[in-house]
Amino acid sequence: MFTHSIRWNLQLWLAFLLVVLLCGFGVTMYNFERLNRFRQVDEDLETRLAAVKNDIQSLSFDYEASIPLKKMRHFDRRDRFPNGPFEENADQMEHSDGPDGYNNNQSDSLPPGWPFSPMREIRLSPQVMQLFDYADSNGFYFAMWLPGRTLLLCSSNMPPGINAPYVGKSPALTHTRTDGHYRDAFYYTIFGECVLVGHDISPDLKALNFLAWGLFLSGGLVLALGLGGGWWLTSRALLPVEQISASARRISEGNLSERIKTTAPGNEISGLAEVLNLMFDRLEKAFVRQRQFTTDASHELRTPLAVIISEAQTTLSRKRSAEEYRETIEVCLESAQQMRKLAESLLELARYDAGQQTLDCCEFSLDEMVDECIDSIEPLAQTHSISISKDLKPVKLTADVLRISQVILNLLSNAIQYSGEHGQIAVSTREEKTWAILILSNTGPGITPEDLPHIFERFYRGDKARAHSHGNYGLGLAISKTIIDLHHGQIDVKSSPGAGTAFTVRLPLLQPKKPSSESHPHQ
Repeated sequence: MFTHSIRWNLQLWLAFLLVVLLCGFGVTMYNFERLNRFRQVDEDLETRLAAVKNDIQSLSFDYEASIPLKKMRHFDRRDRFPNGPFEENADQMEHSDGPDGYNNNQSDSLPPGWPFSPMREIRLSPQVMQLFDYADSNGFYFAMWLPGRTLLLCSSNMPPGINAPYVGKSPALTHTRTDGHYRDAFYYTIFGECVLVGHDISPDLKALNFLAWGLFLSGGLVLALGLGGGWWLTSRALLPVEQISASARRISEGNLSERIKTTAPGNEISGLAEVLNLMFDRLEKAFVRQRQFTTDASHELRTPLAVIISEAQTTLSRKRSAEEYRETIEVCLESAQQMRKLAESLLELARYDAGQQTLDCCEFSLDEMVDECIDSIEPLAQTHSISISKDLKPVKLTADVLRISQVILNLLSNAIQYSGEHGQIAVSTREEKTWAILILSNTGPGITPEDLPHIFERFYRGDKARAHSHGNYGLGLAISKTIIDLHHGQIDVKSSPGAGTAFTVRLPLLQPKKPSSESHPHQ
């Protein structure tokens, strides 16, 4: 499913962010431009309305002529304003159906507390009239209504359908309204007359509409470019991941020499590729080592099995004497003992590899243990006319007694095997800071530089012919190194042809009471 794809998830997240940002930017820009335009229009309207207001306030009139609106029906407005805009409204006033012939509904539009209206004639000055050009409209118009919402005066360019606005509170203040394509500013005089100045905002609305479409199209273009760039970036960023997947697939199919190519070193993906390449190197080495291990184990097991089968077939081919049967059984027993030794060594290594071997640590004297091991192996050394010298200084440490003694015996037997007749072995112990040091050297033929890096590998033997003659399978040093690694120690070897060999074992003086069964690297 594409919803599980990293690329699509990144694209959807990027699209969401871009849409939110572009919508927020577009709405902000549109509202900002709209407010600016309306603010400019409102300033022009208020300027013209103020001019009209000042012109109207400068008119003088007779307050005694002011009469209640109820008695306005006694005046013939056609006589007072022969050219005014009341030609049609006078008849309405005369034929009203209210009390005394007055239409009371008109008083509903008056602000509370304003029951009187002066009978005066309104004429604007030429300077003010220039603000509302009759001949060539500049988009601004003017209108004035009587308290009954009867049109008293207006400019020639006033659009049809403009009605007197109604305001419930603060009628003397200047108010604004938007009526379709028109923007108006108005106020009520103290006599209840409504004075209005308006402007046709169709060009402004058209410009805002054009701006909205421009923002929409530019936002769509930015969104398309952003998503396209995001797709390109994510594809470029995920390309190493796809290469890693392809390389891992080829490796899983058996091509262990395959490695991931890093095209841009230094970034996170390249770091991952380098780590995976190191892991693949270790896997390849482990696989090669395991394959070699299996091959060598099969080969080593095949030899004693072949001996047993050959001896048994030879014995069964004809009747034998008791002595011959005994010799055959002894040969089969020796071969079986070799197979058991090999099987036990392999099982021990397998347990170490699986992390199933734990250490039973306790405090003991390393010098005393070395002395006991030398005493136990002294008869074997004497059969080869090999002398063992000791320089054992007292050393107390905490470790697994059985495992450390196994290491010492392996090193001693290995030294006896490769020292030759009339050789010499020197063993010493000492304490150095936080380490217990064991050094075991012999005067044998030494190890060639080609063999030296491989002596701790399993089934590796420098002198293969002599190793087979002594029943050596090349596992003793591998097991010894594994045991030392479990103790967080070190084992090193120095040798050169004709100069003998020296093994140095370093063990920490203190070990944890319950060491973890974590696995350690094996050679």
